[in-house]
Amino acid sequence: MSSVSIIIAQYFAGAAGFSLTTDGALLQGDETLLQTTVERGRISAQDHYEILGLVARKVPDRAALSVRYAKSLDINKLGTLALACKAAPNLGGVLQRMARYHSLITNSVRYHLDPVGRSIFLRQDILAGSGHGLVFSPEAGLSAMYCAFDQVAAKKITPQSVTFQHQPPRDAHLFEELFGCEVKFGAAADGILFSQDSLTIENKLGDFALSEFLTKHLEAELEQLKAEPSLVRTTKEEIARVLSEGLPKMADVARSLGLSVRSFHRRLADHGSSFQTLAEETRRDIAMSMLRDETCALSEIAFLTGFSEQSAFNRAFKRWTKQTPANYRKSLSL
Repeated sequence: MSSVSIIIAQYFAGAAGFSLTTDGALLQGDETLLQTTVERGRISAQDHYEILGLVARKVPDRAALSVRYAKSLDINKLGTLALACKAAPNLGGVLQRMARYHSLITNSVRYHLDPVGRSIFLRQDILAGSGHGLVFSPEAGLSAMYCAFDQVAAKKITPQSVTFQHQPPRDAHLFEELFGCEVKFGAAADGILFSQDSLTIENKLGDFALSEFLTKHLEAELEQLKAEPSLVRTTKEEIARVLSEGLPKMADVARSLGLSVRSFHRRLADHGSSFQTLAEETRRDIAMSMLRDETCALSEIAFLTGFSEQSAFNRAFKRWTKQTPANYRKSLSL
């Protein structure tokens, strides 16, 4: 299930003038706006985006909020990941660690490092989330990522450009002031473009031995996070196996796993999931993986992910990622 570190949610709530308690209550003064569930220091991506949606409706100056949040975030609060980034020799090493281990903070978004000539494009893909607050994922997320780099680098880093897929807020100029470069809206992908020279900018605390030690710990944390309960894993495997025949019914999957529908539903709920959620995740993950192979036609991907028509696949994919499959594929080659 997609989730977000409560630390990230608390910083964002604080930047908006709210507070998020350790037991998941979003407060505006003494008023409780929302009660979330906290498990192992994380809240669900759905709850996180609901918080972002509430903020979007109550705080009109979007860029100002994202910049406040980014500047307030203390990288030292991010545990082993923060230490590993600080110990990396240069910006290039920090980017690699952020791209690989960011799911330790949230697995509702994913970061990729795409070569663009001699430069590197740090691209953000939204994997889960919906509603008015979705716009904050790239704006606040990339701003915070940039400020984190600034905290560990020995000197100022200036990107070549920053791009967002959505339309600009009314105070968009604040992003150019933050990043110190051109910021484009209505682009094909969300991300930050860094020159080859900037990748070699050293960190204040670059330490190869410490970096190697810490990345071993991060790998262990990542494996623990990836470890899905066996029922969740086998359910997704069974859904994937029969998707080309259409989206399976819950009763059919339960039967194939030797369970009654009631028991199957209850056991998935015990793991904080549902059949519908796992079916959506499986379809999305397969689709995003297949779109990386340019030899796969969109109609074929639609068929293999259980859609009877490509138009239905297009609508679902846009719901998942806020992009059409064609635009998503195009963004991979930026």
